[in-house]
Amino acid sequence: MSDDTRTPPKNRPRRHTLLEDTQGLLTGTTMAATGLVLLTHLGLITGQTAGLALLISYATDTSFAVVFFAVNLPFYWLGLQRIGLRFVIKTFIAVILVSGFSILFPPLMTFQTLDPIFGVALFGLLTGAGLLAIFRHGASLGGVGILALYIQDKTGFRAGLVQLGFDACVFLAAFWVLPVKAVLLSMLGALIVNLVITVNHRRDWYVAT
Repeated sequence: MSDDTRTPPKNRPRRHTLLEDTQGLLTGTTMAATGLVLLTHLGLITGQTAGLALLISYATDTSFAVVFFAVNLPFYWLGLQRIGLRFVIKTFIAVILVSGFSILFPPLMTFQTLDPIFGVALFGLLTGAGLLAIFRHGASLGGVGILALYIQDKTGFRAGLVQLGFDACVFLAAFWVLPVKAVLLSMLGALIVNLVITVNHRRDWYVAT
């Protein structure tokens, strides 16, 4: 008998409704995209696929939205194999929303003054909270996290180390594109994002799916 069969229905995690998923993904992607507006205004990057997309965007003068959408495409198949169709559909929607918002939001926000340290901290808090909302509604912003889980399944190499190694490569490459101070500030922002997620993202604190 499976664990699901033995678990009383009242104790099973409740699945989000369509309305709950909609507002959760809209809230999370809005916060993440707002964080990206702050980051790009400062000329900085972050980790994961968003960081890779920003780096390519800066180096080639290509729209972040286009690059971000494109770099995530190879990972959807892995997500389908590793996690399932529901996750892939939600992740695809989340990536589309962030890509679209990254075009829509900049004309709506102007910054006469934005201190780099404050901007980086605000980016980290906004993006971390936005990613939490996205994760808790069964989605992600694609990319490296999916690949990391796939590599862990195939080789036993820890997913967290895969992600850390990818981020290290992104920031190392950034030294050829951005000033040293910008790279160091970018690393601070990525650290804040990861701290927010590490402290707050625990399955035993939130059980809906």
